Amino acid sequence: MTLPTPSAPASTPALPTSMPCQEYWFDLPALRTSARSARDTVRARLCDWQVPGDTCCDAVLLVSELTTNAVLHTDSGRLLCGLTLTGDERRLRIELHDDGRTPVRPPECRVGPDEESGRGLLLVQQLADRWGSARSTRAEGKVVWAELATSP
Repeated sequence: MTLPTPSAPASTPALPTSMPCQEYWFDLPALRTSARSARDTVRARLCDWQVPGDTCCDAVLLVSELTTNAVLHTDSGRLLCGLTLTGDERRLRIELHDDGRTPVRPPECRVGPDEESGRGLLLVQQLADRWGSARSTRAEGKVVWAELATSP
């Protein structure tokens, strides 16, 4: 039984393309230490693009959670991360491609206060304006994506 993903359609809708956009792609080994590299890379790129501070902080947290989930829950050897900022600079899309074949589903239960993990997708769900997963066109498995508004 397939559960719908809240706030996101089952496919990966593209960002509006009425204006040129900025893109940045980087790959990482599927290691626990890659979450830090992903955070640092995203922070630096978004600062270069002059993305507002709150959006930058949210994007850094999102990429960290998506990277950690891919490392812990797939047998991927490499991860591909993409950032796309629309030409009008109103939307930021984060994509994390891995070799996992299992679709990502919304979290079904709350994690207890004493548990050390299990909150990643809850954070993604709360921070992103839209998010979802689909079959990847850039890797052997899936893509998990999240979008943020960059302006009020």
